Amino acid sequence: MSDFKLTSDSFNEGDTLAMDHILSEEFGFGCAGGNQSPHLIWTDPPEGTESFALTMYDPDAPTGSGFWHWVVINIPKDVRELPLDASRNGLPAGAIETRNDFPAPGYGGPCPPEGHGPHRYIFTLHAVGAAELPVTPDLSAAIIGFNLHFATIEKAVLTGKFEK
Repeated sequence: MSDFKLTSDSFNEGDTLAMDHILSEEFGFGCAGGNQSPHLIWTDPPEGTESFALTMYDPDAPTGSGFWHWVVINIPKDVRELPLDASRNGLPAGAIETRNDFPAPGYGGPCPPEGHGPHRYIFTLHAVGAAELPVTPDLSAAIIGFNLHFATIEKAVLTGKFEK
């Protein structure tokens, strides 16, 4: 195992996510945040890494199968961060946002049901052993995750939380 680590200037492990990162009103789920993807930084990827993939997942969503908020694949191997609001302001060349569970490509911030308690938002950075995943952006997050399972060398995780 390497010292592969995912951190953020936007929040620390276990912190409540700021309103800047919460889903905006335009999506019609009852939240009024900025819907900005957080700044993410990673260090010390394992040997053999050819690209990265990022997922943001809420295991506490009342769906029976969680909720995928963000999926980015084919992040070039020399990239070590995604800036604040990268989803709207431009990802690194070659990186692709795939469908989330809204379903649309791009970042969809947290917006759990009122009174449902705190939800965890798990950002997982996958060190991938291939330069590109053999998938298309229109596939579901579950299918992307299935492919990631077999292509991932190592993962780094950072978790935030939010409740209404």
